[in-house]
Amino acid sequence: LENYVNARVHIITWNVGSAMPPDDLTSLLGLNVGDGNTDMYIIGLQEVNSMINKRLKDVLFTDQWSEVCMDALSPFGYVLVSNRMQGMLLLVFSKYFHLPFLRGIQTQSTRTGLGGIWGNKGGVSARMNVFGHSICFLNCHLPAHMENSDQRMEDFESILQQQHMVFWFGDLNFRIDDLDMQVVKAAIDSNKLSTLWEKDQLNMAKDSETVLEGFHEGPIKFPPTYKFDVGTDTYDTSGKKRKPAWTDRILWRLRPMAQVSNSMSRRSSLSGLTSGTCVSQHFYRSHMEYTVSDHKPVSSIFTLQVDMPLVTLFVEDEWREISDAVANFKAAPNFPRSSWDWIGLYKVGFKHHKDYASYVWAKQEDQISKLVNFTEEFLIWTLQVIFTEEELPKDSGDFILGYYSNNMSSIVGVTEPFQVHNLFSF
Repeated sequence: LENYVNARVHIITWNVGSAMPPDDLTSLLGLNVGDGNTDMYIIGLQEVNSMINKRLKDVLFTDQWSEVCMDALSPFGYVLVSNRMQGMLLLVFSKYFHLPFLRGIQTQSTRTGLGGIWGNKGGVSARMNVFGHSICFLNCHLPAHMENSDQRMEDFESILQQQHMVFWFGDLNFRIDDLDMQVVKAAIDSNKLSTLWEKDQLNMAKDSETVLEGFHEGPIKFPPTYKFDVGTDTYDTSGKKRKPAWTDRILWRLRPMAQVSNSMSRRSSLSGLTSGTCVSQHFYRSHMEYTVSDHKPVSSIFTLQVDMPLVTLFVEDEWREISDAVANFKAAPNFPRSSWDWIGLYKVGFKHHKDYASYVWAKQEDQISKLVNFTEEFLIWTLQVIFTEEELPKDSGDFILGYYSNNMSSIVGVTEPFQVHNLFSF
């Protein structure tokens, strides 16, 4: 059996300017053109209005943006696994069957930024072990005027050194130097973006700023994403007449031993695990059709390499009788089980790991061993748990089972969907 597969990560950054979310995020999320192969969505928003949404019953999610993203993604099988809010919002969604690959999730937010980068307005980060590799997602809002400094950014550097991979995105507020408004607008109108790219502060700083060392960014083939008159595609006509700029960016950095490909092709340039973390970038684009803010959203799609899950679950295709409500599972040799682990029964379309229909404890002392067909070729020994009548759902539908690890604070194994019939009809 192969010990890895490929997974696709869709990253979005958008300074929403305190706006309420638009009614439809379908095109931003690529749900209208996607092939269904996106495994994770990472959504970083800046200048989010954190007004409490009174309609939400769940106190975990208290803003309209989290709600609209969940409503858009959950019908497609995506589950919110992490959210962090502090004027900025960082949402991490995963297809439910990839939950086993997300472990040790830690979030952090700071008003002063990570290491005080250029007087950073603030940052939110989510660190986790994703698909077998330690990854940090950083959503930052930097100030408009970058101070050139040789000071070592120790906090930021320590984050970089500890992770196989860092994705850094947000309203990084880099501007276009030297050129005046008329020249910039003329270059945009004639699609001569290379003229502007040569004067982009981030592009020019890559060689001189220590904190940017090792970061990659795909070719920018879209016009500047700031500043627009709200409700239009027209660059700023206010009295301030802000010069257009590529303020909204997505960068990534890998450890030196890792491989990188930003060929922008659909074909992934991935190789074996022995060569370290592998990543390919497929798209890097803006979304001009969204007009609720003076910024346009920016998105990018990457392919990563995926390890296999720590727990493999086995279940019948259908539960027609109460006696069918049995789950068999096998844990990897290195998996640290706990008496507080549990197996949840989730309706397809569930939103987060506590959104279960019922659960049973996966206590080691309560389990029996059983032989099951792993493939047609061989049998393996598994452990078994049984759902009692009281723990079964009263309605029928499509469900999955998920193994929740208390030590890792995450789901580390799931089944394919199976059908539960009305077990209580007489």
